[in-house]
Amino acid sequence: MCGIVGAVAERNVSGILLEGLKRLEYRGYDSAGMALLSGADNEISTVKAVGKVNELVRAATKEKAKGHLGIAHTRWATHGKPTIANAHPHISDKDLAVVHNGIIENYEPLREKLKTDGYKFKTQTDTETIVHLIHQARRGGKVSLLDATKRTIKKLHGAYGLCVIDKNSPDQIIVARSGSPLVIGVGIGENFVASDPLALGQVTDRFIYLEEGDIAKVSLNDIEIWHGAKQVKRAVTRIQNSAEEAEKGEYKHFMLKEIYEQPQVIQDTLDGRISHNAALEAAFGVKAKAIFNKVKRVQIVACGTSFHAGQVAKYWFESIARLPCQVDIASDYRYRDIIVQPGTLFVTISQSGETADTLAALRYASEKPYVASLAICNVATSSLVRESDFCILTMAGREIGVASTKAFTTQLTLLLILSIVLARRTGLKPSQESKLIKELAKLPALIEKTLALNNEIKKTSKQFSDKHHSLFLGRGIQYPIAKEGALKLKEISYIHAEAYPAGELKHGPLALVDSDMPVIAVAPNNDLLGKLKANLSEVSARGGKLYVFADETIKFKSDKSTKVIHVPPCPNILDPIVFTIPLQLLSYHVAITKGTDVDHPRNLAKSVTVE
Repeated sequence: MCGIVGAVAERNVSGILLEGLKRLEYRGYDSAGMALLSGADNEISTVKAVGKVNELVRAATKEKAKGHLGIAHTRWATHGKPTIANAHPHISDKDLAVVHNGIIENYEPLREKLKTDGYKFKTQTDTETIVHLIHQARRGGKVSLLDATKRTIKKLHGAYGLCVIDKNSPDQIIVARSGSPLVIGVGIGENFVASDPLALGQVTDRFIYLEEGDIAKVSLNDIEIWHGAKQVKRAVTRIQNSAEEAEKGEYKHFMLKEIYEQPQVIQDTLDGRISHNAALEAAFGVKAKAIFNKVKRVQIVACGTSFHAGQVAKYWFESIARLPCQVDIASDYRYRDIIVQPGTLFVTISQSGETADTLAALRYASEKPYVASLAICNVATSSLVRESDFCILTMAGREIGVASTKAFTTQLTLLLILSIVLARRTGLKPSQESKLIKELAKLPALIEKTLALNNEIKKTSKQFSDKHHSLFLGRGIQYPIAKEGALKLKEISYIHAEAYPAGELKHGPLALVDSDMPVIAVAPNNDLLGKLKANLSEVSARGGKLYVFADETIKFKSDKSTKVIHVPPCPNILDPIVFTIPLQLLSYHVAITKGTDVDHPRNLAKSVTVE
């Protein structure tokens, strides 16, 4: 969630650091800062600000901040409030500066020991412990900055991505990675570091991805990497950076742009994964066929929106592939005493591939007797992809809006393909597969038609301007979609929203229904429609206001208590994906009506890299 940028060069690097932080704003943060080495004495100067990066830019301009070596950071508060003092970088005795992503779980005893050794703490953060520990190891100058950092990280329990600079070693940045991603940007006569290659797209297209446990020394003309006591080489990867992905273009917000990109990114996700009548299992990699032949059940682990994708997929695995499927929230999964049944495929789902809880679950699962681990992810170079046995990418392109949209629908697209591939082993006939694939091929066009509802949904959203609570209803496979709709609304409009299986209304939630509680329902034309209509009648009978997204082949009509928005008809197998679109648009327009920060909702981050 936090962002790191660092640079060592013969030129002034302050502009590079500030531009890098701007490029990482999508990750979520509440304060920012940078430290620079400057002048003949290589003194460390710091500039910090609470709020947006633009506040830091103003402060840096006022201070005329410059230097040939520096580190910068956007912080999302975990220890201590968002204040100038708690903002990174943190300093020890004016000699050392550190920026840090992650959480140090044992910082309190380390902090108390440092206090007894004479160190005074000025912040509430766990990170200040790190900088003092390195300073203590470095004291007297007999230990190099690299070795002092190595000694320090042996004492740390938790997750960290670290960058360290020292005025007594003015030609180098020391970086270390454990549980929090870091990359090194390779330049010519200058080098860079960052938590995300996007931050460095303006200065390089060549990157070295540090592996878990790596520590590196980055200087003007050299990059040295160690793993434990052994010096190692890591491959240099060239990434073609697309500036268009980081621009809103004709759209007011990234979220709206990404909603409208869904027909194309779903098509991109289908390309090369299906033929005219079959799913291409080779798209899952060379290992896939042998692995899939062993699969008898599926275990899915994910967080947030990706968890909802997994819950939808459970219905597909059971109904199409006839395979038992269990779905767990990643943050809870590794704290259970898991019983792994023979033939279980372990599937993780993540947009970023750096979600700390999902990565931890994968590492926990690696010790269990699963058939293999499959990652469904949007980032080819992510930790999740690199640490899984095999993967398949969603092809959603960079998703910058914090509230996930196109990543979710492309995840669902791939999960549907996976269920078809596995179903071949459990009796799916070629004619049945061909029918499913032909329906799936229509999905981009169906999404395009559904986006035409935008203006009608925009008008309807005005009725939510004074609302503070809402209920979402769905039956069967649409219940996870109702949950996703509720999550989107609460994420970006700050309206309290909850989702329930429609059949559960009478078991408690019906007590909440009144004229001030909008109830949003999704109503595809499927076998559960009659039961859903009965549930919705219960809402109307109690004075509730209904907003129903209904398949247009259903003769649902609006009346005083019900607003019906007709969704283009689609095959039942695609209902969950298609009905997601109007819920995304509703959340977006309600947030606009409420005047919230759509792309950067409060308290949230795009990539959650701490537990």
